[in-house]
Order: sequence, then structure tokens, then C-alpha cells
Amino acid sequence: MRSYPNNMSYCVVWMALERGWGIEMIVETNAFRDFQDPRKFCCHVGVAPFSFSSGSSLRSRNRVSCQADKSIKALLHMAALSVATRMDGELRGYFIRKVAQGKNKMSVLNALRAKLIFRMFAVIRNEQLYEKNYVNALV
Repeated sequence: MRSYPNNMSYCVVWMALERGWGIEMIVETNAFRDFQDPRKFCCHVGVAPFSFSSGSSLRSRNRVSCQADKSIKALLHMAALSVATRMDGELRGYFIRKVAQGKNKMSVLNALRAKLIFRMFAVIRNEQLYEKNYVNALV
């Protein structure tokens, strides 16, 4: 993520064409200058689940934090909903498969939010548009 203006154009094109929420995400993340790691960004927007434990006692199951940036989380939620319900593709198949396995729908939507974040950061990092059928050059 060395030169943000060039990298941002890839992300804007991918998100604007595929998802429709690119500009808002770039404004909220300060053009991806505030975050270098997608996992840290997942924590910031409240997508990463945490367990509340003290020593050997587990007080609850894994939950997302309520101290999140709600505006970004709302954007990601709407994008995950559109991917899971309206668009055909591998993420819709993932949603249907996990719900059929008995997973909670909101838990699967949260996983889709994380997948979208990781794809967004990959587009910025690799400086190329998202390819659905990507083959690693090392293989």
C-alpha cells in the first residue's frame, strides 16, 4: 500500500461497479491511510468476534464488539446482504451452503462482511482489479 492514489482507483472501480459502496468506504477509512491490516480494520468496524473470558471461566460465546464504527458497519452489512441475496456468485453460494449447514444467518453475514474487507484490502495491496477466477502466479 505504498501509493494510495493509484491503488484507490482500483478499489473504487471494483467496489463501485460490483458493489456500489466504494466512495463511502474510502472517505471513512481516510483513503486507506488509517489501516494497513484487514484484521485491524475488521476489529475497528466490529466484524471480528471476541470471546469474553476471565481465567478459566468462559462468560459467553463469541460476540462482536458494540464499540464499532457503525457507519462503516452499516455499509458493509448492506453490501453483504446484496451479495448474499441478490447477486449470483461464490459468496451467495457460501451463504446458502452455511445456512443449510445450520449456521445462524447473522453469523454468516458477519463472515461475508469480513470476506468483503479482505477482498477490498487485497485489491489495494495488489494494485489490480478483482478477478473472480484468480490463479496464483506461484502455482
